[in-house]
Amino acid sequence: MNNNIYDYIRVSTISQRDDRQWLAMEEFGIPKECVFVDKQRGKDFDRPAYMEMMEWLNPGDTLVVKSLDRLGRNYDEMTRQLDIITKEKEAAIVVIDLPLLDTRNKYGDDLIAKLISNLVIQVFSYVAETERNMNH
Repeated sequence: MNNNIYDYIRVSTISQRDDRQWLAMEEFGIPKECVFVDKQRGKDFDRPAYMEMMEWLNPGDTLVVKSLDRLGRNYDEMTRQLDIITKEKEAAIVVIDLPLLDTRNKYGDDLIAKLISNLVIQVFSYVAETERNMNH
C-alpha cells in the first residue's frame, strides 16, 4: 500500500485565481509535484488533471481538496467519484474546509467514520449542485 498524498485544485475559468487553494495545500504540507490543477467548470469530471490524478491514486493514498465544491458541482457525479476514490481506489479523502470529511480513519470506529463521511458528502454535494444551478 502506498501512502502518497495528492491535492486537487479547480477553478471554473482561466481568469479565476486559485491562490487560496495553493496556500491551503502549502499549509497542509503537500509538495507542488503532487498537486493537480484544472481550470474548468465542475459540472462533470471530464477534466485532464483530475483524470491524471485518478490514475496516480492508489490504495492507502490520500486526496486533499480545500472545499468539496472544488472537486465538482454535480451531485450524482460527485457521489459516484467519491465512491470510486474511497471504495474502489481505497484512498482517503480530506476536505480542509470541512474537518468532518476526513476519511483517514481517525474516529477509531470505521463504521462511524463511513456514516459521517457519507452524510457529509450527500449534504454538501447537494448544496454544490444547487449553487451551480442557481448561478447558471
